[in-house]
Amino acid sequence: MTWIYLVLAAVVILFGVGVLLLNRRRASTRPVAPPTTPPRVAAKPPRPATVKPPAPSDSAPPAATGVADEDVITAPTDVVTDEPESFVQPRFRDRMAKSRALLGGVFSGVRGRAGITDESWDDLEQALLRADVGVRVTNELLNGLRLRVKSKEITEPAGLLTALQADMIAHLDGADRSLTFEPGEPGSPNVWLFVGVNGVGKTTTIGKVGAQQRELGRTVLMAAGDTFRAAAAEQLATWAQRAGSQLVRGSEGGDPSAVIFDGVESASARNIDLVLADTAGRLHNKANLMEELRKVRRVAAKGRGRVTEVLLVIDATTGQNGLTQAREFREATDVTGIVLTKLDGSAKGGIVFAIETELGLPVKLVGLGETIGDLVAFEPTEFIEALFAE
Repeated sequence: MTWIYLVLAAVVILFGVGVLLLNRRRASTRPVAPPTTPPRVAAKPPRPATVKPPAPSDSAPPAATGVADEDVITAPTDVVTDEPESFVQPRFRDRMAKSRALLGGVFSGVRGRAGITDESWDDLEQALLRADVGVRVTNELLNGLRLRVKSKEITEPAGLLTALQADMIAHLDGADRSLTFEPGEPGSPNVWLFVGVNGVGKTTTIGKVGAQQRELGRTVLMAAGDTFRAAAAEQLATWAQRAGSQLVRGSEGGDPSAVIFDGVESASARNIDLVLADTAGRLHNKANLMEELRKVRRVAAKGRGRVTEVLLVIDATTGQNGLTQAREFREATDVTGIVLTKLDGSAKGGIVFAIETELGLPVKLVGLGETIGDLVAFEPTEFIEALFAE
């Protein structure tokens, strides 16, 4: 029996070997499938980013190239635009909305009454005082009208308001509001000095005045005498470019008198007609700062230049508070006229009367907005008509 089991085992082994050999042969003849992973492709190099050159900006200050002395740097002429920005001056009526709203409601109330009553006089007095016309001028205006009503010259509310408007215009008429420019020999520039407290808009005013004078055909140089306020010279440089003017600037913290003197001398050497001199804002009760301003005023008149205007810049929104400060500036610098800024943003337009009555100085320019053309010559008739417009 043993041999039978041996034979069966041999048969099983031989069968298994045969099956294994058959499978290997089939595997060798089967086609090989392509790889499922696609071949790696080298990535394209990234395209360089396109960088546009920066557009020229009119806010960049001109680069300084020459040193006039240890404090003063003169801007070259080739960085100043040849032509100032064009502009259209606004009308008083378009920009006096706040002052007109304050007075307009009162005027409507007076006009709507059957006659001229005690309430009419009270309303007019309060409105004029709230508009910062001032006690003195308010009394003068209303006392004169009371006499005319008492004599029956004025009998109706509408006639009362018409007479008030005419009296207010007459109160401001007669002052010389022109900016003084004296033609002289070549190399003898006019100098206009701008003074005032901090934040009233002196530097901006200079830029706007420069644009106006260029429109009149005059050559202009701006002297950055505010050497203490950070970026004051850069701000004036921007305005110089916009107004088509040249610029003289000094190092921060330098002597402002030296900057302005150098500006006058540079203008003289280049036969420039007009120097607009900026000064640092200062409070009237700081004796050392006011004395420094007196020095600036004296130095500006030295050399070949002639100081023909000292313009005190006042913020209209400060109202009566600016008058005390203005008295000190007038004493220190022989102020010749007033620039009243931000008149469009104030309901206190009557400050014009207080300034001219209390200071005896004409308001020559007023600011009616922020753009380069929004500084205009003060016209009393247009101003009063804008307050009374319905």
